[in-house]
Amino acid sequence: MTGGDGEARRTAIILSASQAVVGSAAPIAISLGALVGQHLLAADKSLATAPVTGFNVGVALGALPAAAIIRTVGHRHGFMTGCLVTALGGAIATASLYGASFWAFAFGLLVIGLGGAFVQQYRFAAADNAPPAFKPRAISFVLAGGVFTAVIGPQIVIFTRELLAPVTFAGSFAAVILLGLAGMIILFWLRVPAKAGPTADAANVAGSARPLQEIVSQPRFVVALTCAVGAYTLMSFVMTGAPLAMVGCGFSPDEATLGISWHVMAMFAPSFFTGRLISWFGKERIVAFGLLLLVACAVVALTGIQLWQFWTSLILLGLGWNFGFIGATAMVADTYSESEKGKVQGFHDFVLFSAVALASLLSGKVYNSWGWDMLNWVVFPVVLVCFAALGVLALRVRARRSATQFL
Repeated sequence: MTGGDGEARRTAIILSASQAVVGSAAPIAISLGALVGQHLLAADKSLATAPVTGFNVGVALGALPAAAIIRTVGHRHGFMTGCLVTALGGAIATASLYGASFWAFAFGLLVIGLGGAFVQQYRFAAADNAPPAFKPRAISFVLAGGVFTAVIGPQIVIFTRELLAPVTFAGSFAAVILLGLAGMIILFWLRVPAKAGPTADAANVAGSARPLQEIVSQPRFVVALTCAVGAYTLMSFVMTGAPLAMVGCGFSPDEATLGISWHVMAMFAPSFFTGRLISWFGKERIVAFGLLLLVACAVVALTGIQLWQFWTSLILLGLGWNFGFIGATAMVADTYSESEKGKVQGFHDFVLFSAVALASLLSGKVYNSWGWDMLNWVVFPVVLVCFAALGVLALRVRARRSATQFL
């Protein structure tokens, strides 16, 4: 292992640890958001997933500001700012439960989502501080921290949802405050590379950055973003409705939460080796494999409504997200230079999480209108679009190679 790899590994481990702690706010918000929303709503239950939508909107709205803050103050202070925002969101959500205010609760989850936008930048920070050959593994290291969120978040829900009784679930969101503060402590050890003073070379690099429109119009970027959006929105769409479907089928909130726990575990556990698989088989093949797993998720879900079918489909959903999203993220990293990374990453996450927010909102409406089966039927056309995009890109690459060989 080279010195560069060693430093990159250290950075990735610290970010992974912070992901494990601060990132645990996400499964808390996702597993409880719709259930709390349904509990607080007196009439129109189709809005029950709006708090989860609030969380995803927060991630989307925070994408560009988070990238700008991190670029201005550096990774360590930027990420610590995100931890504070997460803690603030936990405080707002807790207070709203005491006031039994649905929209205040949705706003609290939006603020937690704003903090989550900083967590989403962890994978980019790990890649940016790694040698080219180590980039996929650095991304995987960070996302592997999500394995612990699969345990920490749901267990917090199970052991704290009645902690502040008679206000159910208030204890779980009060715990989000502590998660944010703990993440700040971990990030204190993150090394911040020294910033060089302004030089002619630096000015030349900055001046060589392409316009954002030129970067995002590259076929490879378009296909990578399409696949990332497809994998992530399908995951959000099906996952957001799953707790409502499980409770609606007679299972307990704890069983629904454990289903989300298995799902989150499946989302992040493969990250220990996804980077190596990308190195061996290529980014596009790994994305395609992830899409096939999403199809398998829908097939299992459509076979019945036993608890094992819910849990198995959620596990396949998490696995499909992992391969599809990490592969697509690695593809995006191929399309920009060092001087272009900030604006491209911010744009990427803004588009991504805007789509994810819409998917989570539609999940509640589709579930209440057409049921659990329809949530899963939607998977097939979206996956088909992603496969078509990958196919077009492959044909373009093959044609370019053939033209090069001919010349």
